[in-house]
Amino acid sequence: MPSAAERTRTLVQSTCSGVLILPGVDGARPEQLMPDARTVGTDGEVFLLFPADAPPVRAATHAQDDELPAVLELTDVAPVAVPNRIRGRAWLSGWLTCAPGIATPGQMMLRLEVGEVHVDDLWGDGSVDPDDFASSVPDPLAPYETELLQHLAAAHGDQVQGLSTLLGQRSVDGSPAIHRVVPLALDRFGLRVRCRDEAGRLFDARFDFPEPVGDVHGLRRAMHTLFEAAQG
Repeated sequence: MPSAAERTRTLVQSTCSGVLILPGVDGARPEQLMPDARTVGTDGEVFLLFPADAPPVRAATHAQDDELPAVLELTDVAPVAVPNRIRGRAWLSGWLTCAPGIATPGQMMLRLEVGEVHVDDLWGDGSVDPDDFASSVPDPLAPYETELLQHLAAAHGDQVQGLSTLLGQRSVDGSPAIHRVVPLALDRFGLRVRCRDEAGRLFDARFDFPEPVGDVHGLRRAMHTLFEAAQG
C-alpha cells in the first residue's frame, strides 16, 4: 500500500483543489487563496504561485523577515459520480515567505516551509514526518488517474460491475447481492471501488494488483488480469 507520505505528496502534486489558510486575510474570497500552481522543492518545501496582488502575497510581503504561519489545505474529490465524493484531505502547516527569484510577470511565487503534515483519506488518518514527505515521490499514475477512472466508468462499466463476483456476496436466491460497483480510486498498487448492496448500504472494496505498476502500459496488463479473474 502507498505510505502516508507518498499519498500526501501525490495530493500536493495533483490537480485536486488547494487553499492557503493564513492570518491577516480575513474577508478574502476563497478563490483568492487558491494557488494557480504548486510544486514541491528538493527539500520538501512547497512552492505556490499566486497573482502578484493576491492576499497571500500581500501578507507574505508585509511579514518580511517575520515567520508567517500558514496551512495548505488540500481536498481530493473523486472524478466520477459516486456517493460521498470526497476521498481525502491533507493539511501542510508551516511558514510562508516570498520567493521573488522565481516570480513571473504579474505573479509571485510563495514558499511554504513545511513543519507538520496530516492526511485523512481512504487509507486512514495520521501524521506524516516532514522528512518522509520530502523524500517521497508521487504515484506514477496520478497524472492519468482522472482520465482512467472516467474511462473505466464510461466504457468498461460492465467489467467493473463484474468485479462484484470476486467479493463473494450473494442474495438468498443466489443472485449477486451487490447492485452497483463504481471505480473510486486508482494507484500503482491497485483499484478501489465503491459498492452498493441490495439493502442500499455503501462500502468500499480494493483489488490489489499482483505487483505495483510503473506506468499506463503496466496498468493495462494488471486491469486485464483483474477482469479475467472476475470472469472466472
